[in-house]
Amino acid sequence: MKLFKKRNVFAIPPIKFTGVQLKEPAAYAAGLTGVKIALQHTFKEMGIQKSLTTLAHMNQKDGFDCPGCAWPDPDKPSKLGEYCENGAKALAEEATHKIIGPDFFTKYSVEELSEWSDYKLGKSGRLVAPMLLRPESIHYEPISWENAYLLVAENLKKLKTPDEAVFYTSGRSSNEAAFLYGLFVRAFGTNNMPDCSNMCHESSGVALNETLGIGKGSVKLEDFDKAEVIIVMGQNPGTNHPRMLSALQKCKENKGTIISVNPLKEAGLVRFKNPQEVKGIVASGTALTDIHLQVKINQDVSLLKLILKKLAALDKQDRNVFDHEFIENYTHGVKDLLTDLDRFSEEELLKICGVSAAKIDEVVKIIAAKNKIIICWAMGLTQHRNAVDNIKECVNLLLLKGSIGREGAGTCPVRGHSNVQGDRSVGIMHQVSNSLNTAIKNVFGFDPPLKEGLDTVHAIEAMYRGKAKVFMALGGNFLSAASDTMYTSEALQNCDLTIQVSTKLNRSHLVTGKTALILPTLGRSEKDTKNGKQRFLTVENSMGKVHRTQGILPPKSNTLRSEPEIIGGIATAYFKGNHPVDWAMLGDDYNQIRQKLGAVISGFKEVQQKSEGSGYYLPNNVRELDFTKLPKGKAQFSVCKLPQHQLKVDEFVLMTIRSHDQFNTTIYGLDDRYRGIYNERRVVFMNPEDMQYFCLEKMDLVDLISNYDNKERRASKFLAIPYDIPKGNLAAYFPETNVLVPYNHFAYKSHTPISKSIIVKLEKSN
Repeated sequence: MKLFKKRNVFAIPPIKFTGVQLKEPAAYAAGLTGVKIALQHTFKEMGIQKSLTTLAHMNQKDGFDCPGCAWPDPDKPSKLGEYCENGAKALAEEATHKIIGPDFFTKYSVEELSEWSDYKLGKSGRLVAPMLLRPESIHYEPISWENAYLLVAENLKKLKTPDEAVFYTSGRSSNEAAFLYGLFVRAFGTNNMPDCSNMCHESSGVALNETLGIGKGSVKLEDFDKAEVIIVMGQNPGTNHPRMLSALQKCKENKGTIISVNPLKEAGLVRFKNPQEVKGIVASGTALTDIHLQVKINQDVSLLKLILKKLAALDKQDRNVFDHEFIENYTHGVKDLLTDLDRFSEEELLKICGVSAAKIDEVVKIIAAKNKIIICWAMGLTQHRNAVDNIKECVNLLLLKGSIGREGAGTCPVRGHSNVQGDRSVGIMHQVSNSLNTAIKNVFGFDPPLKEGLDTVHAIEAMYRGKAKVFMALGGNFLSAASDTMYTSEALQNCDLTIQVSTKLNRSHLVTGKTALILPTLGRSEKDTKNGKQRFLTVENSMGKVHRTQGILPPKSNTLRSEPEIIGGIATAYFKGNHPVDWAMLGDDYNQIRQKLGAVISGFKEVQQKSEGSGYYLPNNVRELDFTKLPKGKAQFSVCKLPQHQLKVDEFVLMTIRSHDQFNTTIYGLDDRYRGIYNERRVVFMNPEDMQYFCLEKMDLVDLISNYDNKERRASKFLAIPYDIPKGNLAAYFPETNVLVPYNHFAYKSHTPISKSIIVKLEKSN
């Protein structure tokens, strides 16, 4: 028997510095500069006419949903378009004129390609043909769609148990594709369905389910117009969700107050120049943040406890601070919460959080007088060991103020990828839902598995230990997105087969199992036709609204297939007609998918009709103040613990962040102009006093080192950059620093990696 020899591929490309240039951090977001750069990207990748035509249809009722973030579209989009700089960059990446055909893979081996940067890989072009990497080869070769489906089916049938397969989902897939994917995985016999939520907002889902009865936010876009106070925590909307800045601007124009809570003072929350308005072009724009609380990394609970403690003291003097009628009628556990607050002194909490007492008093005074409060958050709260408590403490504040289920108030977890929330709504989850299983059996006539499946971190461990042998990814760049890069690389290479359904080349196509498949799929902006008739798909935005998406561009190649077609093809090859589900029919007929989806999941009963135009909202119990599914039928207060970081003198807390020139793992360029970093990504932001203490000069090269469970992990050669960040804290870009995040250290309950609070040391690089 011939042993498989692992390919000489790089999970982390060789380090090549690109010539950093430093400038002052930006004083505002967007404006004409944002428009100029957006158009530069699209014109370069798509041409002028194609760019302007396509951009005009993005996020429009008769067009396609942005392939970037999940921020909702207003019911009446601007005549100038409803997209941001990074949305335009996402479109440029997808609709680029460059293509990667079989000749590309003949010219370049996976070993050679793995030496390229993630930026260079992404700029190579669109994948247009199904490709096969054989165990004895370092070059992909063409394979027909039918043979690709058969290869997947054969490998699945070889497994001793269905639980030896892992089926990952990114947030890019449509509701129809995700529902069909989940249906096939359950019909195959496993619940091993990790998804990108496991790595980002799983903590939000767990906390909100336990406290409010639904793992989603409660606000709608129009609530931002009516809010008196918006608190933005652990989030950088100027880069990650730029269209959110328009909603914050409306709040300010309506005399609302914006409070930002973040270790970094981000340009997007300082001032916004709306390019859709004259004052955003010729004037100074809108100042957004009224008060910035520069909290230490992962000390949000201590900060919130201090605010709650001060509010409770005021409420004892004036019973109008808390909404006692709301608390009595709709909540449970307030006495335990207030008793717990008495355990802490204000001085202790103030020292831990690192925020000035004067600013906290200012915030307390504002919150005490208002009850239309929205709290927004992203991964700055969700990627810590105590992440679930971070979210629960936010809920505590909103419940005390009665800021739930009313206009201009509520929870707002700001989701990342454009349909990550929809994936979960239609059944992508590793947990077992008895009601979902029953509905599937009644509609489709088979029994779904009852054993809980693997989430992302445990799927990686299973592959590493040889307990999972087939890995399939419906979109995404799993290797670069996951924690513990080298461990994850070994895990993928231990598989017999890895399958990537993708639009663009990324590192997960190069660090693979013994056999690997690339199955190229249509992009959001492309027409999806069958028998001469154009089909549409649906997605769900960050606030629970479902709407249609329909591309306008000709497909990059006639060899591309849609995600539902690919799933239907694999399922047909596996079951060969010996199953009650007609997989081929569902893969071709999206109307049939939607009909079955509506029969299985109640919120989708009329999706075919109601998704037209601006779409419709899925049911949300919080908006109706219906907490009957929770203990005692009421929303739950929580007693949250303070995070524990026992740092040595030479240790820091590091958070991973995005550059302004990236979205998730996709690198659009090498500039982070909002933070003043140009033409480089290997930088680490440090407090100037920390640099002086450790005898570091600006631009010195340092290695970042984490050590968990006596295993050292090292990210080498980062340029030290002095920056306005709390002492003892560091920030650096991912995926470059994912190598430092241990796969087996994650949030309690949600298992989200601790990517925002990694304990590290620094060493000067050799």
